[in-house]
Amino acid sequence: MQPVLRLLFWFILSSALAPARATQHGIPLGVVKLWASAFGGEIKSISTKYSGSQLLQKKYKDQEKSVRLEEVDGAKLVKTVAENMEEIFMRKAEATRRLVEAAEEAHLQHEENPDLQYEYFNAVLINEVDEDGNSVELGGEFILEPNDHFNNLSVNLSLSVVQVPTNMYNKDPDIVNGVYWSEALNKVFVDNFERDPSLIWQYFGSAKGFFRQYPGVKWHPDEHGVISFDCRNRKWYIQAATSPKDVVILVDVSGSMKGLRLTIARQTVSSILDTLGDDDFFNIIAYNQEIHYVEPCLNGTLVQADRTNKDHFREHLDKLFAKGIGLLGEALAEAFTILNEFNQTGRGSVCSRAIMLVTDGATEMYDDVFAKYNWPERKVRIFPYLIGRESAFADNLKWMACTNKGYFSQISTLADVQENVMRYLHVMSRPKVIDHEHDTVWTEAYVDSALGVSKGPNPVTTVAMPVFSTKNETKNQGILLGVAGTDIPIQELMKTVPKHKLGIHGYVFAITNNGYILMHPDLRPLYQEGQKRRKAHYSSVDLSEVEWEDTDDFLRTAMVSRKTGTFSMEVKRTVDKGKRVLSMHNDYYFTDIKGTPFSVGVTLSRGHGKYFFKGNVSLEAGLRDLEQPDVALAHEWTYCNTDEHHEHRYLTQTQAIRLYLTGRKPHLKCDRELIQQVLFDAVVTAPLEAYWTGLALNKSENPDKGVEIAFLGTRTGLSRTNLFVAPEQLTNQDLLTAEDNEGFFNADHFPLWYKRSAEQVPGTFVYSIPFSSARENKSVVLASTAIQLLDDRKSPIAAAVGIQMKLDFFQRKFWTASRQCNALDGKCTISCDNEDIKCYLIDNNGFILVSEDYSQTGLFFGEVEGAVMNKLLLMGSFKRITLYDYQALCKEYAGSSDSAHTLLDPFATVKWLLGELIIFLLEFNFYSWWNVDSTAKAERAQRRTMMVPCDTEYPAFVSERTIKETTGSTECEGCMRTFVIQQIPSSNLFMVVVENKYNESLKCERLKFQKDRKRPDSCHPFHPEENAMECGSAATLSPTLVAAVFPLLTFFISR
Repeated sequence: MQPVLRLLFWFILSSALAPARATQHGIPLGVVKLWASAFGGEIKSISTKYSGSQLLQKKYKDQEKSVRLEEVDGAKLVKTVAENMEEIFMRKAEATRRLVEAAEEAHLQHEENPDLQYEYFNAVLINEVDEDGNSVELGGEFILEPNDHFNNLSVNLSLSVVQVPTNMYNKDPDIVNGVYWSEALNKVFVDNFERDPSLIWQYFGSAKGFFRQYPGVKWHPDEHGVISFDCRNRKWYIQAATSPKDVVILVDVSGSMKGLRLTIARQTVSSILDTLGDDDFFNIIAYNQEIHYVEPCLNGTLVQADRTNKDHFREHLDKLFAKGIGLLGEALAEAFTILNEFNQTGRGSVCSRAIMLVTDGATEMYDDVFAKYNWPERKVRIFPYLIGRESAFADNLKWMACTNKGYFSQISTLADVQENVMRYLHVMSRPKVIDHEHDTVWTEAYVDSALGVSKGPNPVTTVAMPVFSTKNETKNQGILLGVAGTDIPIQELMKTVPKHKLGIHGYVFAITNNGYILMHPDLRPLYQEGQKRRKAHYSSVDLSEVEWEDTDDFLRTAMVSRKTGTFSMEVKRTVDKGKRVLSMHNDYYFTDIKGTPFSVGVTLSRGHGKYFFKGNVSLEAGLRDLEQPDVALAHEWTYCNTDEHHEHRYLTQTQAIRLYLTGRKPHLKCDRELIQQVLFDAVVTAPLEAYWTGLALNKSENPDKGVEIAFLGTRTGLSRTNLFVAPEQLTNQDLLTAEDNEGFFNADHFPLWYKRSAEQVPGTFVYSIPFSSARENKSVVLASTAIQLLDDRKSPIAAAVGIQMKLDFFQRKFWTASRQCNALDGKCTISCDNEDIKCYLIDNNGFILVSEDYSQTGLFFGEVEGAVMNKLLLMGSFKRITLYDYQALCKEYAGSSDSAHTLLDPFATVKWLLGELIIFLLEFNFYSWWNVDSTAKAERAQRRTMMVPCDTEYPAFVSERTIKETTGSTECEGCMRTFVIQQIPSSNLFMVVVENKYNESLKCERLKFQKDRKRPDSCHPFHPEENAMECGSAATLSPTLVAAVFPLLTFFISR
């Protein structure tokens, strides 16, 4: 927005907020108080009666003297969580180590046979038949059975399958030999799974390109008949195969690179970027007669090779064009200078260094440059890629590689790119192989659907180790055979968390050595656009992007440094798909997870979140009430671990609890403390079942079926539900079908209605319309209240209870109450039926529950009555809270010129910002709150759009609890409008409206900025026994070149 327009905007805004001079003669405050009191009393009576809240409060109060209140020891709790996670990680690492040992032994015993013929189960061809009904070659009958442990995929638990990239020959001798000796892994795969039934996918990725996966599963090509997956491109493979590295990529853009050569060069650079991971650093320089940094603002430095940065550079590759002559000497000098200076700062990998040279030739050897910058230590490896079919300059480029411990490759076509780029990894892995260091690596959390079959919607982390050739004759060649790995579902880690001790708002989170989130309840890896899709940068969300209140990065820095300690701060937590906010004070406890690059933290909310209580009941009574049909336990909570033994998998948590308590399954591992407390809750809440049943059977109650469901949840994840109408008559079944994840107990949060109830004044009900329901025209109102154990702010919330009502039933109660007055003759002079006034019922977040215009239900009040909402903000009835979202996706319109769009209404500005510039997909769906101008929409429909990561700032609005009633007025054209706002007794009128500001997430400053990180401890840049003669794949060296290189190599090797 231009300065003049901005000034005009704020002038109009200030005018709208100017103090009004009118009085409130038109709307009697006493009448509004009467309406509010009548409606509040009626709706609370209904909510209290049908929820059974008073009965449940009494039942917990009866136990007050027999229970023991305890404060949660956060430091002790985080230590326990870290130890539990460490045990899981070590079990998975041990399984991977057994694979490594078996693979190396199998290869040691195998003699390479170029004529070997061997039939194996190809992942794509299994169970495929030809026109005659016969199994195709490398196919054959392969038994597959659905297995719920593997996301209900059909798998074979006895055998693995082999996947070969589409661009490779299935029966290539190298692949056939590798597949043959790696068959020995089948026995180890099965044995690992028997030892640890919680294991999921196990695999071996070969340096030759094939991928062996257990359990066996059929892979399906894409619509083009292609499977592009190459295990050597995966982060787990690259991290395990090589040490961290600093890389400068030099791209020749001289005139001779025009056309196909430049296209191949771009693809080569892109493939090199694919091989870089979060522990690596890089930059790209294009050169002709001048040096051009592909990203000019990164002149003279390197950036971390995270996905955001790599994608940013890829965009710039398309802008390269060829002209002029190529002066390679100056480019090499610049690359050496960057690498040396950046290494001295200590900000990069501080390990391996390399220059990747992508060119169509070199007219000289540039030995003077190498002598000045790289000899005799040769700490920077040179990897030349000769583009095109010409070999005139191959000798010079290969000489560069051989004398600088690198590798030379020639790339003639686009099809050659990937295989040739991969070869440098083998060279970089030599020192590690010769040292025989089986470094264990761990990836960040990711969702991998590239395997032809998805590993499931839940993120995993992979533990991987390199596999080496141990044959004596190849020892100094440092031959990498491949990488073995296994996946660990983040869900499995979350099962170790004692959720009942964290309280309603508490949670556990973990981060990597780079500060990326491994697990956190606010991580949003998916967004909604027709169907759930992964966001491009979901695996590199930084802790500072979700715990954004920590502006000094104290928490992040301490955890990246693997420290143990505590921290506290005031935080804002969004709920209800980002539309509401809760303010609280959190205490953080953190420590490292031994044997991994991860750190874990526990967050506890002050007040009721720091306390829990213990009660006792008899085993017989507890089991009896736990096994009632209206009782359910939190699906993702672990009362008993049924994953450790195959025979326990069929058990429900309730069945497992009975077997554990009766001693019939001595090997079953259960959380005894949690079980004791869930039995206690089962007994205390049991009377609600009879109470609800009595109401349901009494035909005089609920005659119009306005109340549909009663429900409760307790601190231990126990829930009960009761239907007052037949299931098919329910207006909304989300509470029963788990359609809305936020409405249920899960691994990292309590239900939304439970959370919101806990933050209200005891005895009050929270009323809200589920946003998904309002959109789908199956509207209901939820009312819930918290049950406290003690009359004290430190009292734990024992439970929450509530009801689901039909929206029209709820609204009728409001309209009936608003027709009342104090007139003796019963003739009211004013009511909500009058045409000269409008009546609304809004909640504490400013969302409309009742309006004369039914279509406004669920909208933000500021959209309907913007001037009134502005005045409420000015008067302090509502306050503005600024929130940030660093995981947003924005819809970018090509050629957009809307930045100078002028708007007079301040809430219309928010409407425009949200509707036209920052469109939140994800779970937030903020754009639906405003109806964007249809003309503007039509214009944009003609333009190409794309989703881009963006950072957003937006306001939330929360009512001030201490203000019970407010009167005021707003000016309009030649008139004055008065208003009254009155709190409904024992209820809520409070939270969210949104204003977003687009902030480009890829600004130069952000690219340059590096947060603290802890580099991997292991580094293998060079080895004195390394055979540097293995340095190229093109035609053999000419006699002249041999004569030139040999003395140099002899000199270097002798050093």
